[in-house]
Amino acid sequence: MWKKAIAEVIGTLFLVLIRTGAVVFGDSMLSIALAFGLIVIAMAYSIGTISGAHMNPAVSLAMFLNGRMSFKGFIVYVGAQLAGAVAGSVILRYFLIQSGKDATNLGATVLAEGLTVSGGFIIELILTFLFVLVILTATGRNGDPHMAPYGWTCHWFDVSGHYFDGWYDYRDFFEPCS
Repeated sequence: MWKKAIAEVIGTLFLVLIRTGAVVFGDSMLSIALAFGLIVIAMAYSIGTISGAHMNPAVSLAMFLNGRMSFKGFIVYVGAQLAGAVAGSVILRYFLIQSGKDATNLGATVLAEGLTVSGGFIIELILTFLFVLVILTATGRNGDPHMAPYGWTCHWFDVSGHYFDGWYDYRDFFEPCS
């Protein structure tokens, strides 16, 4: 179980570091979008064979509810994911300070202009459901072993979530900015 936990820490750390680093240091929407998608694919390929590359408590919860992991495993995975998110944020904060950028007030999660809290919640609920459904299907007995469609589909949910409601994902609360 410890190998899996370490893999989840590493995967979530790099997911948070690269995604939020792209937002802070990126120079275009294209570079940010590519960073969001490519880091998901890179982590799926690199830690996927060790831990399944959940990197998200919603995915771990779905795996638990689907009978693919024990309750103890679920708790270990979520703890590892939160630890990885915090570690990625700490590293990015260090980079921000070293680069002279303002490293305060970067944790605010803000809805898109004109979107109500209930509207944002419904968008999050739908996108998270679709995100988890793709993962459960792609990793099931009849799933695609190459996983490239999984990575790009998950990337679409990441980018569209930010577009539609301005925030998406539990990690946003642990990332220095989003």
